[in-house]
Amino acid sequence: MAREYDFASIEKKWQRFWEENKTFKAVDFADKPKYYVLDMFPYPSGAGLHVGHPEGYTATDIICRYRRMKGDNVLHPMGWDAFGLPAEQYAVETGTHPEVTTQKNVDNFRRQIKSLGFSYDWDREINTTDPGYFKWTQWIFMQLHKKGLAYLDEVAVNWCPALGTVLANEEVIDGRSERGNHPVERRPMKQWMLRITEYAERLLQDLDELDWPEGVKEMQRNWIGKSVGAEVIFKTSAGPSVTVYTTRPDTLFGATYMVLSPEHPLVKEITAPECRAAVEAYQAEAAKKTDLARTELSTEKTGAFTGAYAINPVNGVKIPIWIADYVLISYGTGAIMAVPAHDTRDFEFAQKFDLPIKCIIAPDPEAAKAEGVDVAAVLAGKACWTGEGKLINSANSDGLALDGMSVRESKPAATRWLAERGLGREAVKYKLRDWLFSRQRYWGEPFPIIHYEDGSIELVNDSELPVNLPEMEDFKPSGTGEPPLAKAKDWLNYTDPATGRKGRRETNTMPQWAGSCWYYLRYIDPKNPDQAWDPAKEKYWMPVDLYVGGAEHAVLHLLYSRFWHKVLFDLGLVSTKEPFRKLVNQGMILGVSYKDKRGALVPTDQVDFTPNGPVRKSDGEALVEFPAKMSKSLRNVVNPDDVIREYGADSMRMYEMFMGPLEATKPWSTKGVEGVFRFLKRAWRLVAQSEIVDVPCTPEQLRVLHATIRKVSQDLDTFNFNTAISQLMIFLNEFSKCDRVPREAAEKFVLLLSPFAPHIGEELWSTLGHAETLAYEPWPVWDEKVLEVNEVEILVQVLGKPKARLMMPVDADQEAASKLALAAPEVQAALGGKPVRKVIYVPKRLVNIVI
Repeated sequence: MAREYDFASIEKKWQRFWEENKTFKAVDFADKPKYYVLDMFPYPSGAGLHVGHPEGYTATDIICRYRRMKGDNVLHPMGWDAFGLPAEQYAVETGTHPEVTTQKNVDNFRRQIKSLGFSYDWDREINTTDPGYFKWTQWIFMQLHKKGLAYLDEVAVNWCPALGTVLANEEVIDGRSERGNHPVERRPMKQWMLRITEYAERLLQDLDELDWPEGVKEMQRNWIGKSVGAEVIFKTSAGPSVTVYTTRPDTLFGATYMVLSPEHPLVKEITAPECRAAVEAYQAEAAKKTDLARTELSTEKTGAFTGAYAINPVNGVKIPIWIADYVLISYGTGAIMAVPAHDTRDFEFAQKFDLPIKCIIAPDPEAAKAEGVDVAAVLAGKACWTGEGKLINSANSDGLALDGMSVRESKPAATRWLAERGLGREAVKYKLRDWLFSRQRYWGEPFPIIHYEDGSIELVNDSELPVNLPEMEDFKPSGTGEPPLAKAKDWLNYTDPATGRKGRRETNTMPQWAGSCWYYLRYIDPKNPDQAWDPAKEKYWMPVDLYVGGAEHAVLHLLYSRFWHKVLFDLGLVSTKEPFRKLVNQGMILGVSYKDKRGALVPTDQVDFTPNGPVRKSDGEALVEFPAKMSKSLRNVVNPDDVIREYGADSMRMYEMFMGPLEATKPWSTKGVEGVFRFLKRAWRLVAQSEIVDVPCTPEQLRVLHATIRKVSQDLDTFNFNTAISQLMIFLNEFSKCDRVPREAAEKFVLLLSPFAPHIGEELWSTLGHAETLAYEPWPVWDEKVLEVNEVEILVQVLGKPKARLMMPVDADQEAASKLALAAPEVQAALGGKPVRKVIYVPKRLVNIVI
């Protein structure tokens, strides 16, 4: 009799075996289908993993193990996204060099990940802070620069004083930093920029070809923000013309004022002397706000009149020019024509500053009624209408007649009229802005850039890569915007080895996103000292077949990676125009938190657990339990080390997949882990402690076995891990009733279980007499003929009351079903000799006898 299920020794044994034998080593150019599975590699923080982190890794590991058994050549790598703010902030606070803390954190993360038995090819491990890696990050930047996609510009940036660095728009949420939640302000600074806008249309169009969640694709579409409209030229009373971009050229007759962005270069030129003080004061206030704060719909409208007027090109009417912070210099032309009768923001602005409101779209009566809008008020300029309708008050004596047209008909007509007279043209605009690529921090990739004394800016030679970070004791940000690298005088000063020209190195560093933009390509050829990757290997492995990670990266990493990949494709350096064929987003695993009757949060270590529920330790007040995101502040983080120590890695892996659909948000429950642990102990008893016999399965056993093979296989193909595990439980329940277990059933059950719980799978396979690992055993195949049902259980009722359950042929007709039902002893007893008036037969379900 085999020993009891000792998960601790079993898991250590097989993790050691896999590592020593390089069981999961991916083979370049293998003669079988390739399958590249990628995890969003982690940032190795000092806190280590919590139980939410491995959810996606577990899902990919299950798929990888399944695909290997299906005959695929699987590439499944892991690495570390290790540059960035957190390590530097910790270094600043503690005086420990970020390289030291980063290495310590990486070692801890690697230990934790290995303890879960994931089937990574550890020979391909990468680290973005390794000079052998960021050498090629710098090299890719050089290719971007040579292609004219990297440039230096003075721009209004999001400056975070607390972090001492500039942040991209995508890293600012509601005017505060995404990391640390610090206030962010706008200030002009000279920064490196990447022309991602050059790829806006391709980034948009190629989304249609990707097998990604529609929600992520829609987020990228909205971020890119394509709009088709017209650029319209307005002459001004001050002399220069102003070009306005509008998506609604059909509403020109309703334009009653113009708004320029406070940063618009013409503001200074057109502002009247008597208005200059108010305009400059307003510009100073607007400069303190982020773009997101300025465009928030609920924000109260503010502005300043310039004293200048524009001439409406369709009717010659003079309209006042204002500046207002709800117009951004970074979108369109930085100037809008305001149509307050048909735009909510313009309407609010016009009401506040008592500006004219002219209706030029008569609302559709039914639509207005449905929305509770008073048509008469709209026509009188007392209410705003943004819906459909027919144009009115929209004709002039120069051939433009839009009255009676729909919005769809009038747009091209208005644009055509403008173009014919040289007053405008059709234009396409995007909300997407060029990528701000500089950071004023130490712990990042140095730019391979030299600023020479003669004012020229040049790339270093390829032979000088990598440009390493200097050793520095003081790497704190200055708080003024001057990067820490400016203090490294020996490193900073540069002399060209060929010409002797003198210059200074670039002191900004690249953002953390740089290293993660292309890491999936380095996994293909991670040790290559001469190339970022071997072109033949790239052609074999790319694109990534499955990418699993959080939806929060939709408009950051995923968009940036697509941009870099398309540039590399244009340069002939990669063979595919998109990097990631299929994307799956895992949901969040929540921790358990507590609050008192006033709603105040109570950290977990201040809670006592009583038979009547959780109470506060200090005063015994009853607390309410609720799920919340795991965080150190709530002290509700569950460490996987603790779970593995108590229940084993296989139990934790299976529980995380059994909690619910992969993409759903789910609360953690230790009791749930206990349930899965009991299942694995029962699985152990079935295979390791039962009598395994070389006899065929009974027809019913065979049906259960093949139903399980089919269900688990189909669910793995669709990432429905929780229902696959449910089917394994059904199998176990059925076969646990057997005194002796057929070998065929035991072996195939172990193979089906192994992707979910690989350690116990390997041990049970060995127990069944196999000397080799099961990692490459053929995946079981089901037989549909076995699953065909010849008989079905039928409920028999007398006067609607259940009396018997009988097996009947699946194709039994009315006559055959009636005979079988009436012959049953239970039915005969219920009839008591009374005559049968009618027999109602519902095929495959029931027989009801009426007496």
